[in-house]
Amino acid sequence: MGEKVMVVDDARVVRVSLGRIMRSLGFEVIKCEDGQQAMDAITEHPDVRLIMLDWHMPVMNGYDFLVRLREMPEHTSSPLVVMVTTEASLPSMMKALSSGADEYIMKPFDVSIIKSKLDMLGVAYQS
Repeated sequence: MGEKVMVVDDARVVRVSLGRIMRSLGFEVIKCEDGQQAMDAITEHPDVRLIMLDWHMPVMNGYDFLVRLREMPEHTSSPLVVMVTTEASLPSMMKALSSGADEYIMKPFDVSIIKSKLDMLGVAYQS
């Protein structure tokens, strides 16, 4: 298996579809339903290379998770975080990027969009 990616989304269909895409690109996938589960998982898997993160979720939303993650000394710049969300406003995008997100994908997405963002971030994957 390749590097670890965490898929964080409260929608099961998104976790499954995005997880399938990421596995097809050679990643080992860890799935979480909300930001709190992701916070617990990042301590169990400190070697996660990439987090694909939804914004709107119960318990802890993606933005709050992002802020808490980047406050952790060991995670100020890694793992890479890609927001994958329906939150399409420019102010929201800028808020996420200025708070430590590395890229932003708006739903719906497909494998070509995922690959182009990974290319922009310099993340290697299997073609």
